Amino acid sequence: MSKARIDARFAALQAEGRAAFVTYVMSGDPDYATSLEILKGLPAAGADLIEIGYPFSDPMAEGPPIQRAAQRALGKGMTLAKTLQMVAEFRQGDAETPIILMGYANPLIGWGFEAFARDAAKAGIDGLIVVDIPPEEADPLADALDAEGLSLIRLATPTTDDKRLPVVVRRTSGFVYYVSVAGVTGVKEADEAALAPHVLRVRASSVLPVAVGFGIRTPERAAAIARVADGVVVGSAFVDEVADALAMNESVTARVLSKVESLAKAVRSARVESLTV
Repeated sequence: MSKARIDARFAALQAEGRAAFVTYVMSGDPDYATSLEILKGLPAAGADLIEIGYPFSDPMAEGPPIQRAAQRALGKGMTLAKTLQMVAEFRQGDAETPIILMGYANPLIGWGFEAFARDAAKAGIDGLIVVDIPPEEADPLADALDAEGLSLIRLATPTTDDKRLPVVVRRTSGFVYYVSVAGVTGVKEADEAALAPHVLRVRASSVLPVAVGFGIRTPERAAAIARVADGVVVGSAFVDEVADALAMNESVTARVLSKVESLAKAVRSARVESLTV
């Protein structure tokens, strides 16, 4: 299904009149078995789409929580190959939930774009976000993904002006990921009032849904963003739950999935509540 799986999920949610809830987790954090358990539990907890990060030693777009998650995963021997293996295991029980890999270019370059795209499609990946390949240099990767029916999902930011937007959305598919705050993940808080005009501007440049991430940590914030965007992406809040559970010697899976449930409920009810106020 690949790219079609993302399109079908957003179309179904649009028909329901609600935003997508997109959860980010780091593969292999805190270890392979627990990470797989979390991944398998995400759809039932309320995730509509899943972003899964593959650990990298120099995650330039990430704030401290995800940097630490990558370090924990690397310390347990997690690799990009094992990430694909994990997704393949997930697919044995779930053929519907879209999965997007998010990470950096070096591991892909080492693998080879064409070979990686084939292996990712075989594992059950639907799309890819690569933070450090600019649009002007993305055609070889886009060609490889297109050949396997996978989406290349690009980032737009508060500094992406009207002249730059068409360059960013060219060859983007699935959805546009709008970074709500300038800076790295997990540091600043998204502001829905300031965000709304930017979401409209991105929509005007593309027919694709616009999912908003960075700076969303609470149910209240997630609900507010769900009223103005087509999707809400949360990541740092979940990797913080991993760290907190480890520190408190609690069940990592239970803490993460409980947090997912609370934010998913907020996203799912956001537009209904706004109509009844």
